[in-house]
Amino acid sequence: MKIFFKNVLANIVAILILCGVFFFFFIIMLVMGSMGGEKAVVKKNSVLTINLKTNIIDSPTEEQGGMFNINDKNKSILIYEAVEAINKAKTDDNIKGISIEADDLNAGITQLDDLRKALEDFKKSGKFVYAYGNAVSQGAYYLGSVADKYYLNPSGMIELKGLATEVAFFKEFADKYGIGIEVIRHGKFKSAVEPFLRNDISPENKEQLSTLLNDIWKNTSGSIASSRKIDTAQFRTIVDSLYGMIPEQTLKYRLADKLIQKTEYDELIKSKLSLKEKDKLNKISLAKYINSYADEDQSGDRVAVLYASGSINRGNEYNEIYSEKYIKYIKDLQENDKVKAVVFRINSPGGSANASDEILFELQQLKKKKPLVVSFGDYAASGGYYIAMAADKIYSEPNTLTGSIGVFGVIPYFKDMANKNGIRSDIVATNANSQYYSSLNGVTPYGVSLITKSVEGTYKRFVHFVIQNRKQTFEQIDNVGGGRVWSGTRAKQIGLVDELGSLNDAIKFAAQKAGLKTSYDVVSYPKRMSPFEQFFNDLNEEDISAKIIKNKIGKANYEILEQITNKKLQSDIKMEMPYQVKIN
Repeated sequence: MKIFFKNVLANIVAILILCGVFFFFFIIMLVMGSMGGEKAVVKKNSVLTINLKTNIIDSPTEEQGGMFNINDKNKSILIYEAVEAINKAKTDDNIKGISIEADDLNAGITQLDDLRKALEDFKKSGKFVYAYGNAVSQGAYYLGSVADKYYLNPSGMIELKGLATEVAFFKEFADKYGIGIEVIRHGKFKSAVEPFLRNDISPENKEQLSTLLNDIWKNTSGSIASSRKIDTAQFRTIVDSLYGMIPEQTLKYRLADKLIQKTEYDELIKSKLSLKEKDKLNKISLAKYINSYADEDQSGDRVAVLYASGSINRGNEYNEIYSEKYIKYIKDLQENDKVKAVVFRINSPGGSANASDEILFELQQLKKKKPLVVSFGDYAASGGYYIAMAADKIYSEPNTLTGSIGVFGVIPYFKDMANKNGIRSDIVATNANSQYYSSLNGVTPYGVSLITKSVEGTYKRFVHFVIQNRKQTFEQIDNVGGGRVWSGTRAKQIGLVDELGSLNDAIKFAAQKAGLKTSYDVVSYPKRMSPFEQFFNDLNEEDISAKIIKNKIGKANYEILEQITNKKLQSDIKMEMPYQVKIN
């Protein structure tokens, strides 16, 4: 009896502790919610600052909050919000200039493009744009080079090196350890499966990667050289020689204007503002500046921006693009009478062919009721391009990775590995193809034939929708398809997109097509999670373990792991781009 009461008491204590932990987090969420409601105040002689704390995201679903990143919420800014903030600061008498103080900026290449254009426009106001760096990444310098003056720490460096990609191959590894991989694809450029088929890069993949990297580098390097007033040939020598790594060389070759400490930089800005030594330098971050004028009243006509960022999957989860969730979003927008037009912002390398098809169908229904304009972010490839085929008009950024019109399936099995280790199996079945695939025996010849037909059928369906939207023949689309990835600039030239432009350009066109003038609100879908929602969303045991692993091994490595371990991702025919390109 004594042991019984002891166990009961221990359980009661455990429950009380658990309740206490929940109450603690509840109070934290409550405090965060109340703090988020207070608007920031913009003081006179303020400087808008893009700093290390600035986290530029393309979609609300990219926001990392909750119990793992409890302080990040107020630092995450949508690219649309960031551009609008810079545009507003241009005519704000309290904002006298902009300071870029980011050694490494968490933003994609097209987001950096948009920020850079907004800063170039800001400079037309006559207000200053200065930049300061320590150990500066290539992406951060691409943005900062737009400044009137660029200042570097005396022991600092600028990692200006150009673009490169490294492709890893696993065929020899798989052969060595007895891992079989059955690959079915359509498109000689569909290189997502190449690492499992070869031990070196194919001529087709090398060609497309070289063209893609050179297109993007031509745009970015041209902008840097122009802003810094450096001859194109000399700039190539600077990059080839990595002169940015040596502080003195950055001065010699005009990458930086002066080597000074951060305190000296702040004093320089104070002098620019004619402030006295005792006066405080008022800096305000992008996040706080946006908070200072954010208006909750959105009662008028609306242009809705539906963000689709990440890989495309079947299911009902919040992060990335899950078909059930997006079908609901699209139907809500279709039925919302206040929403007069929709901009579908795509930042996706693709994913499940089935999920992509479901989303495309619902977008086609939406288009029957109101204008639907598509805007591409960093990626709109494969399935990401497929779901754009309901658009009235497609806007792409010059550096968007797009196209990749191709389909593949990858089926791993472990027959040789199992046999080497004394494992074999026998199959008892009711029908001829009840076990057309198993992890121990692989795929039957009939199974391969069936999956090949499925891949070919999916490719034809893909091309069918592209033909309808792009008003081209099968031969024309097939010629630029085959899984090949293009830059936005090339995509415009070959007719895969309509215009080169930003999200803001797409929003303006959508409003115009809906007959709206200047008095309309721009609303985002999906809505950002509240601190409470983020907290309870993070309580899922599987999500907790996933976040821990992702934080440990990095997002890119986690995505590879998930492809191997997540059964939902393995079971589909794929429309997916094989790689990502980053300017950093």
